[in-house]
Amino acid sequence: MSYIFCRLIAIIIVTSPQELVSMIVGKAVKMAAMMQIPILGLIENYSYFQCPDNGKKYHIFGPSHLQAAADAYGLKILAELPIDPDLAAACDSGNIENYQTNILDNVINILKNTK
Repeated sequence: MSYIFCRLIAIIIVTSPQELVSMIVGKAVKMAAMMQIPILGLIENYSYFQCPDNGKKYHIFGPSHLQAAADAYGLKILAELPIDPDLAAACDSGNIENYQTNILDNVINILKNTK
């Protein structure tokens, strides 16, 4: 019998724009502290929708509270992910590997340098 052991070296907290974000982030920060796991930062999912017709950003789920949560807990904002119909289509068709974006480049660089 063989075993694979993994060690959790850090976490990224993913949240959404709703008002309860501070409470949710606070619970995740407390859990990470109890487990002595560092937090790399915050990502906000469903942050906005960028209209393909006019390029304007619409905050469908209300204004972001990410900066306030980041400030309250001394965390970095890593990314604000938009609602993207192309991403949903890629997921639904099983072709996620073909989805192209640079939104997560900052996160990828941080992960590459985390040991």
